[in-house]
Amino acid sequence: MRWDAQALLARPADDDEKGPAPALLPLAGLVRSVTTPEFAGITFHEVTAKSVLNKVVAGSRMPFEWTVNPYRGCSHACVYCFARKSHTYLDFDAGLDFDSQVVVKVNAAEILRKELAKPSWGRHQVALGTNTDPYQRAEGRYQLMPGIITALADSGTPLSILTKGTLLARDIPLLKRAAAQVPVGVGISLAMTDEALSEAVEPGTPGPRARLKLVSRLRDAGLPCGVMAMPILPWLSDSDEALDALFGSLAAAGATGVTAGALYLKPGTREWFMQWIARNYPGLAGRYRRLYGTGSYASKEYRTWLAAKVRYFKQRHGFTSGHGFSHRDLEDDPRGEEAQYPEGILPVSGSGGPERGTGPSALGQPTLF
Repeated sequence: MRWDAQALLARPADDDEKGPAPALLPLAGLVRSVTTPEFAGITFHEVTAKSVLNKVVAGSRMPFEWTVNPYRGCSHACVYCFARKSHTYLDFDAGLDFDSQVVVKVNAAEILRKELAKPSWGRHQVALGTNTDPYQRAEGRYQLMPGIITALADSGTPLSILTKGTLLARDIPLLKRAAAQVPVGVGISLAMTDEALSEAVEPGTPGPRARLKLVSRLRDAGLPCGVMAMPILPWLSDSDEALDALFGSLAAAGATGVTAGALYLKPGTREWFMQWIARNYPGLAGRYRRLYGTGSYASKEYRTWLAAKVRYFKQRHGFTSGHGFSHRDLEDDPRGEEAQYPEGILPVSGSGGPERGTGPSALGQPTLF
């Protein structure tokens, strides 16, 4: 299911659409529902939005106040995506519908520009990629991001983008121009270098090698690029070899920082992910149930163990201080790192690595099961 970003650059809708598909539900502002041969198995529900600037809920402890999400649902189909439950608010399901029923706010840039022009707008940082990926495959057809980036930069509004999508490369020249006007943050989500595992767990995304090349391209363009190395998957991507390969590859690509942490399973995501584990790794199903209990977080013992390993490998590969990216990993824990790592255990701090003479093998995986 891996895809070629360059092959998905938009063509006029009339040239490639297979024909209107009936909307499954009465979506607000629905213009039409469309399927196309290039996006087999995906239905785009084109809607006109009344507003696209979203205020972050007070008390969420996010380092930004406003977000823009031009799409709802995501064909990246990451089985661990925290945003899955949000699709149920549209009466879609959190599983296959989230992956295949993509809502597109076709007037996002136009409405955003009007909202940013209001005298009341305070030019607060706006984060993109907080719920679903703004550079998912749909962006190749609809090309909403250039208008959104331009509207933000022209209004003097700082912005940050988090994505797995290599379609972002199309907009590097635009991001460079925007960075001359306002602060711009760019983050790439990449938590594993194992191509086969990535294809299994996040089948609609560009593979790890493609995302590493994107990091290098952003750095070559003079743009900072942090990496969200989340989620680290227990027993699948948390070994010494996996973490060493990950942080080594990110350092070689020129990443300016890395944020890493364990899988977070909120309701809606938990059920979908556990079904996937039972189907693809049946020997791990019981282990995951014991590790996560009835909650969303892995046990405190596991998180403490993983945080120590992350500190070790970050230090080993030169990531010594600072967060990897300003709007952190919302695909892992929408409440922020402090919620996931209690008692001050922040795996991205870069401080206090393992004592001299201790390596990752000395940490030992806790006996939790």
